[in-house]
Amino acid sequence: MDFLIDRIASEIGTLLIVSDGESLCALDYGGYEDRMTRLLQKRCEQVRFRDVPDPQGFSSRIRSYLAGHYDAIDDLPVNTGGTPFQRRVWSALRTIPVGTTVSYGEMAVQLGKPAAYRAVGMANALNPVAIVVPCHRMIGGNGALTGYAGGLERKRWLLEHERARIVDTEPR
Repeated sequence: MDFLIDRIASEIGTLLIVSDGESLCALDYGGYEDRMTRLLQKRCEQVRFRDVPDPQGFSSRIRSYLAGHYDAIDDLPVNTGGTPFQRRVWSALRTIPVGTTVSYGEMAVQLGKPAAYRAVGMANALNPVAIVVPCHRMIGGNGALTGYAGGLERKRWLLEHERARIVDTEPR
């Protein structure tokens, strides 16, 4: 399948915006192209990219979010693929308000599966659409930043950008 791809510069590095022509299928970081391609290959065997500036206006909307207009990405259509459980987690992530965080355990309870916090974490780690499906808003049970596929510094930047309260567990 041919995907449309745009690359935009940002304060957290190059962002890769991938569309199927209708929906956002991937949003990842420069240097993570292999990970992004592997996730897309789970959905379709042949993955080809065609460079297109600002596909469906998605790049402009991401830039607007990065400029502080947080609601610019709220209604972006996404096509994430994934299992039914992963899609439930990713859909629930989009309900977390800007500037707030939720623990993996809290999300598991919200989904009606309180013992599934590890499965929630795994789904979170495989999210193909960073920022728009805000997996950066998921934190550890003690309020500390935990894993982020794009790196903890990007996660910290995104949460600070959204003015979320975060717990510092390491000196900077």
